[in-house]
Amino acid sequence: MGMGINVRERIAKRAAAEITDRMTVNLGIGIPTLVANYVPDSMKVMFHAENGILGTGPSPENGDEDANLCNAGGFPITVIPGASYFDSATAFGIIRRGLVDVTILGALEVSERGDLANWIIPGKKVPGVGGAIELAQKSKKVIVLMNHISKNGSPKILKTCNLPLTAPQCVDLIITDMAVFEVGARGLVLLEVMVPYTKEDVDKYTGAEFAVSENLKTI
Repeated sequence: MGMGINVRERIAKRAAAEITDRMTVNLGIGIPTLVANYVPDSMKVMFHAENGILGTGPSPENGDEDANLCNAGGFPITVIPGASYFDSATAFGIIRRGLVDVTILGALEVSERGDLANWIIPGKKVPGVGGAIELAQKSKKVIVLMNHISKNGSPKILKTCNLPLTAPQCVDLIITDMAVFEVGARGLVLLEVMVPYTKEDVDKYTGAEFAVSENLKTI
């Protein structure tokens, strides 16, 4: 089940709805980088990047990129009025002090307890875990954006993660191309189903048990 541009944008737009005025938010690589494009201009939000920026803005238009401005993944960004620049030690100090309100990142697997695996598939070369461990452990809210199933058709939401963990019991909300789950003390709760999928599809492609919200929505 692939993920086209429109699906990625829809996931990012849904994630942006979790952001409120005056938050400090960190966006991971991939779909999370699109979230800034869906935050209203009227809303005062400071986006944080581990490479030393507080106050990143939407992605630049093609041709308007500034070679000196990029996020932690190396992708072009813009900055908003009031943005500040600092070294990576300060950037990680902000994270470790628990000053990030929301972190939005991708995942390889998430367990029904909210365990996160998002940095390595054993045997494959990776650049490193980056700031994911600190962000997952220290942010006030952790939101995962990902495909509901892997390229080989296996569920990515599981009873127990098979891959090495980034952090245990850290995920609060999962948004996929198929559904939105809340992760709480009692496990997973299905909040929303994404059109054109149905609850039966979610049942079939989720590798963990979950409860269903009394106010289940189709979006």
